[in-house]
Amino acid sequence: MNIGAHVRGGGKLIPSLEAGVDIGATSIQIFTQSPRMWKPSQYAPEVLEAYREAQANHPSVTDTFCHATYLINLASPDKELYERSVACLISNLSTGRGMASSGVVLHVGSHMGSGFETALPQMAEAFKRALEAADSAPPGVKDCPILIENAAGTGGTVGRSLDEIQALIDATGGDERIGLCIDTQHLWASGYDYSTTHGTNKLVHEIDMSIGLGRLRCFHLNDSKIELGGNRDRHANIDEGTIGTAGLAALVGHPDFRDLPLLLEVPGTGEGPRAEDVIAARKVVVEGIKLYDGAVSAEIEAMVFVLPPAMTRPPVKKKSAKKSATKKAAAKKAPAKKAPAKKAPAKKAPAKKTPAKKAPAKKAPAKKAPAKKTPAKKTPAKKSPAKKSVPKKAPAKKTPAKKSAKKK
Repeated sequence: MNIGAHVRGGGKLIPSLEAGVDIGATSIQIFTQSPRMWKPSQYAPEVLEAYREAQANHPSVTDTFCHATYLINLASPDKELYERSVACLISNLSTGRGMASSGVVLHVGSHMGSGFETALPQMAEAFKRALEAADSAPPGVKDCPILIENAAGTGGTVGRSLDEIQALIDATGGDERIGLCIDTQHLWASGYDYSTTHGTNKLVHEIDMSIGLGRLRCFHLNDSKIELGGNRDRHANIDEGTIGTAGLAALVGHPDFRDLPLLLEVPGTGEGPRAEDVIAARKVVVEGIKLYDGAVSAEIEAMVFVLPPAMTRPPVKKKSAKKSATKKAAAKKAPAKKAPAKKAPAKKAPAKKTPAKKAPAKKAPAKKAPAKKTPAKKTPAKKSPAKKSVPKKAPAKKTPAKKSAKKK
């Protein structure tokens, strides 16, 4: 079995291999540029060469797939968008070839209501242009194919049926550099019931008679949040959706499928596939082999219980991450604590006003002081009549003056 997973890429690319190893994946898928931006990532030749060597010599990861940018729409009636899409596909394919990728997985796009037949010629032309204009694979490196991914069937999406994919490949002249990637959730949502051995045998026959089993290079292994035929793209973790372990087992356990790379694109806990998801996928394959073969070898069954490094490593990194998060939280809270400290002077300001309130208390004795002065004012008032008594005696002194006049 070959259980893979979509992992994060990066500027150096090589760390993506170790990201796969960490969760127990034996093949990986990456974005070579932001999936929701037009600007392509530019990789130096030495970076691509280093990745090729690392992949070729890797002890456990056998394949690297690249996923093309989601913005690409080769069926768009908007000519400007169409040209940007072709240029983006050329860039993605050039990187894939430089990495010695096993394939560039592509969502073809949506005809936006114009109709599949109307959009077919321009889609075929886009494939031809990309295959010819992209940088060639380095000498001695196997060419990287474009892998058409089947669609869930929402709106005017292209690839909702195997017939549409066959028609598109035929329109390119049957170029051998075009292959197929089957997404198990999309297949389920578009109405293909493969949840029994009978349903899977029917599917295998249909692929072989139309597209050809030789063009099928990998699976996207996902459970579904949507019911059979629901025509919506909603991935679920393995055995947490409407397909379940038994339904997926019937598909991936088939002798024509079981050795192909099964690339997990499940949500995990929100950050993509985990080691637990890889183990769940292993169980699906083992159960599938039992459906067709009746039993599995002890070696294959033992593979289920081999724990990936992410599950055996002491949780040192997690603790440090929590501590750093705590420190960051404390650092963020620190300014909040200082903020009240800055307001402290404002609280002291009322404290300064407190003495001002005490000032009236000091004036209270001042009010008593006038009260004491009141009797003092009354005292002079009593003495003033005494002073007036002196002027009354003055006329008495004038009487002798009159008597002196009589003597004369």
